[in-house]
Amino acid sequence: MPVPKRKTSKSRRDKRRTHWNLNEVNLEECPRCHEMKLPHRACLECGYYDGNKIISTSVKEIKKKKEVKEVKEIKKKKEVKEVKKK
Repeated sequence: MPVPKRKTSKSRRDKRRTHWNLNEVNLEECPRCHEMKLPHRACLECGYYDGNKIISTSVKEIKKKKEVKEVKEIKKKKEVKEVKKK
């Protein structure tokens, strides 16, 4: 296997890593409900994209219920850990 002939300097290493940065997320306002959303995607709050209803509200409610359920499970796990510590 090839092996580097010389140690890579800090300067050369850092020059190579200059483009490793994260990009800002571009958000735009939904024209229907005025919530912030990603461009070219349906709004998660109202479910509309380009004036058409894409996501039904029932799907949105199901996602919220799953999130609430996950939060409750996490709280239960924390309570169990606290009881075990005592």
